[in-house]
Amino acid sequence: MAAQASRALKLPAVNDSASFEIPSVTSAQVALESDELYSSGAPRIVGNSAALQRVLAMVRIVAPTDSTVLVNGETGTGKELIAEAIHKCSDRSNGPFVKVNCSAIPAGLLESELFGHERGAYTGAVARGIGRFERAHRGTLLLDEIGDLPLELQPKLLRVIQERQFERLGGVATIHTDVRVICATHRNLIEMIKEGQFRADLFYRLSVFPIELPPLRERPEDIRLLVHHFAMDYADRMRKPIKAVSEEFMAALARHSWPGNIRELQNFIERSVILSTGIVLRGPLPELPCRIQERSQPPELSAPVTLKEAERSHILQTLLETGGVIGGQNGAAVRLGLPRTTLISKMKRLGIKRFSRLVSPGANRVGA
Repeated sequence: MAAQASRALKLPAVNDSASFEIPSVTSAQVALESDELYSSGAPRIVGNSAALQRVLAMVRIVAPTDSTVLVNGETGTGKELIAEAIHKCSDRSNGPFVKVNCSAIPAGLLESELFGHERGAYTGAVARGIGRFERAHRGTLLLDEIGDLPLELQPKLLRVIQERQFERLGGVATIHTDVRVICATHRNLIEMIKEGQFRADLFYRLSVFPIELPPLRERPEDIRLLVHHFAMDYADRMRKPIKAVSEEFMAALARHSWPGNIRELQNFIERSVILSTGIVLRGPLPELPCRIQERSQPPELSAPVTLKEAERSHILQTLLETGGVIGGQNGAAVRLGLPRTTLISKMKRLGIKRFSRLVSPGANRVGA
């Protein structure tokens, strides 16, 4: 979750041996304090990078409309926070802001969760259930992890977005709803369309106004502000006397790639505050640089091979291990989990010569 608070007090970054002063609240820098985006009570989003400012500019543009918004970004970049900011800055801000995580609800229950159900609609439905679309009437509905929505539910979602009406599960009465839909995902929906896992018509309806959230590694200038914010927040909650951040610790945090983005940084600062025993936050330095070093080295990549080449290589290796024996309990077919005839057919198709070439010197038996 990205940072949010009514006030983000900056702690000074200091050397371990340096002296420092405790800043007063009146002189504290507040992240985005003067921005008109927050005049309507929207959550505060800490950062002043150009990448984040572009996102907030798009929030300002789309918030007053009723258009569907698709927020895309890696895990931990603050998609839910951006959706809430859009809601709070819209004309629906006095209405409900309802959230549902499509990946957290079993597929068999998701339809009922979204659209509700009538009594007796399924085993265990002893009373009428109100779905999220009804709860979000005259407000905003956030469909988080929309990429995990089952394919069979996608036509019904498309209908309710286009026609603003639906039926409860097991019901016949048509219910009209006035809901603004915001969707969020970390998945590549275009690739999912190509693979037949997501409907193209639904994607085009959801992506009327797409917003791409930058990962934390693309906004490194915001790391110091976020560290200040989280450190103050957790120090206040845990009643820790932290007044400053070690410069060495801050530099290590700034160098880290943060694949888990803001959520990873937040969790790391929480742990650091828990472990802190003084007024200077230093954190577990021996651990973090190790992780930085490991991720800074590019992985060694093997030469690309086709699926056919990989299959041929695997069969050859197995035949060598069995001394060329194909059938029998210790043969290659059993090891590969294939019928003997299927393996022979694959060998012919892949151009693998049988028997003699596969036997190591000194072997006196080769057979199927």
